[in-house]
Amino acid sequence: MNKRNQINYTITATLFIAFITLTFMIKNIDIKPIGPEGTSIGLSSINHFVFNYLGVTLLWYYLTDWLGLVSIMFACAFGVLGLAQLIKRKSLKNVDADILLLGLFYLAIIGCYIMFEKIIINYRPILMDGELEASYPSSHTMIVVSIMTMSMIQFHHRIKRKKFIRLIDIFSILIIVVTIIGRLLSGVHWLTDIIGGVLLSATLNMLYYSIIYTCNQV
Repeated sequence: MNKRNQINYTITATLFIAFITLTFMIKNIDIKPIGPEGTSIGLSSINHFVFNYLGVTLLWYYLTDWLGLVSIMFACAFGVLGLAQLIKRKSLKNVDADILLLGLFYLAIIGCYIMFEKIIINYRPILMDGELEASYPSSHTMIVVSIMTMSMIQFHHRIKRKKFIRLIDIFSILIIVVTIIGRLLSGVHWLTDIIGGVLLSATLNMLYYSIIYTCNQV
């Protein structure tokens, strides 16, 4: 493994450790019943301060929901590409390795979503349709950031037109930034939910990039 590979995997491990550390802190530090229906929330002081300062603006919630659909469309497009290769080449082993890897990471994203729906770390700051919902990490943030970043990696690998790549990058980064900020401004997540979603998606993205980079060096 060359030095660049080592750096890539070190960054991946560091991001994952940061996510685990944040999760541990939320479960063990400054826990107070500040959530709806008296639910206990970790790192309550900073979460409560930011929530009270920003308030609730559901317009941002609906806007970021639509941006989430845009990211799902990107994922579906690469799924269709993989399916087209499978049909044309008549063998799964003949499908591009990076597309197969992308599919595995999509499954990992779904797995993370399901896991944190079952393992409740924090509840949302507000009731959604009168119900308590899991809030940490922000699965919406994780999904959008992961899919759009992995899509940028794919576009850079497959398209050589620099102007088109630049437009795709700007579009993808805009969706990521608006989703992160909008999800926080919406008031449906605590600050630590957003940070957790970013850290988890960054871990997945960096691992995906690291594997792709390693394969290209072989």
